[in-house]
Amino acid sequence: MSTQIRISAKNLGELGLASFCPRCFWLKLKLGNKLPFQIFPGIFSSIDSYTKSVVHGYFDIHDCPPEWLVELGKIKGYVNPPHFSKYQIVDDDNDILLTGGPDAVFMKNDGSYIIVDYKTARYSKAQDSLLPMYEIQLNAYGLIGERCGFKPVTDLALIYMEPKTDKETACLDASYHESGFNMQFDASIHKVKLQPQMIYTLLAQVREIFDLKEKPEKKAGCKDCEALAQLLQLL
Repeated sequence: MSTQIRISAKNLGELGLASFCPRCFWLKLKLGNKLPFQIFPGIFSSIDSYTKSVVHGYFDIHDCPPEWLVELGKIKGYVNPPHFSKYQIVDDDNDILLTGGPDAVFMKNDGSYIIVDYKTARYSKAQDSLLPMYEIQLNAYGLIGERCGFKPVTDLALIYMEPKTDKETACLDASYHESGFNMQFDASIHKVKLQPQMIYTLLAQVREIFDLKEKPEKKAGCKDCEALAQLLQLL
């Protein structure tokens, strides 16, 4: 009997990166992605949460989406996605629990759904290199979403919330208040092609890597593998 694998949509997305290293991925799977020395600043989660509140608040007050969402089509409202502990499916063929948690689910006038992920970042060459990971992540969200009742999912989108940090904006009166300052953000929408079937192919690849008896070969030039080798020399 195989061991059930648990993997998040974001971690599944690593398979799409040009920098993907089979050995690093195998190690993460074996460790349940509980790696040492990992620190993730909580401020990004706070900004994402605030973004959701801003968007939902606008819907509640104006009964329509903010203008910068018009590019996504005719949206009539939002739906609060289930808690991540319920937003998951099991791929029986590979015995893998696929989990996730989209930032937003919007309902269009025709009753179909748009699944969105917010990214607090400037769209840059660095972000462009991460697009394959994000595209897999969103398609996994879409696949899970349809199983959770958001059917049909017809659109996927990344929304980059880019902070305005230029000096001119910083010096505006609107940037200041009695107890601190405000930071403005511009929204940039990147639509993602809907390809849910590729998720099953990637899950089969996850099972294949996990079941290897020996660790796979590392990717040539993998910086993480080099750092791990240096660490092992010190132990």
